Amino acid sequence: MKAIVETGFNLPGQVGKYVGKVRDVYDIDGEYLAMVVTDRISAFDVVLPEGIPYKGQVLNRIAAKFLDATSDILPNWKVAVPDPAVTVGYKCEPFKVEMVIRGYLAGHAWREYKAGKRTLCGVPFPDGMVENQKFPEPIITPTTKAAEGHDEDISKEDIIASGLVNREDYERLEEYTRAIFQRGTEIAAKQGLILVDTKYEFGKRNGEIYLMDEVHTPDSSRYFYAEGYEERLAKGERQKQLSKEFVREWLMANGFQGQEGQKVPEMTPEVVAGITDRYIELYEHITGEKFEKVEYSGASIEANVRAWIDSLK
Repeated sequence: MKAIVETGFNLPGQVGKYVGKVRDVYDIDGEYLAMVVTDRISAFDVVLPEGIPYKGQVLNRIAAKFLDATSDILPNWKVAVPDPAVTVGYKCEPFKVEMVIRGYLAGHAWREYKAGKRTLCGVPFPDGMVENQKFPEPIITPTTKAAEGHDEDISKEDIIASGLVNREDYERLEEYTRAIFQRGTEIAAKQGLILVDTKYEFGKRNGEIYLMDEVHTPDSSRYFYAEGYEERLAKGERQKQLSKEFVREWLMANGFQGQEGQKVPEMTPEVVAGITDRYIELYEHITGEKFEKVEYSGASIEANVRAWIDSLK
């Protein structure tokens, strides 16, 4: 399979296009967004030179499943999945913050803790914790949503004081974030997994808060295998993860961390095929379903989206 790394669709009613790190988003009549999850892959804020076949389908299908599984908590932007790599949804006015929620001391939170910090985004951490230990209860550590560059940690108080989100809306966002995370935790547990941390994006449509973007995918979330978690924690061993972390580890082992002057290691066909296999493994573990490969091309994806747009007429 040839990976889809760019799209140049010209869709009926198209009034704009946004190209992100891994997604191409088409604005249809200012009412809908057609989000094409390409096979591009990024790490350390760098888009890598080779695409990963089926990666877009994996991420889009996981996100669609979790949007459906949380739609009783709050409305979400998803309207249809006209192609395995595409979600079409309502265009919402996004909040300028991402809601990050952490059930365990891992990743960025652990690096800050290890450096001696005992608060993150205004949230205090208990003393005496170790890497990957479970928090007494999940904590919310929001970030700004940067148009360019890195997102920045920010506290609830600063979000409200700066006017990024008003108090009433922000407190609703926190309620929704905790409820969605709890649902994701329950679903993960049935698959023998621990949902460690994740991030959510929200927006408004007709004055109502909507859940947007991807949900509980391995690109936006970190999972541990539940089996052996306690033993590894007690021994101070690394947890067995189900996330995109394996790509970062491969890059670091080959001398790349996204810093100036560093070169992305060669992504041979064998490396690319191995990453595809890992993404399919992620899909099957997270969903409990076998991943059915659907052959695709840029032309087939565009035709499927066009057919859905035509069905509106």
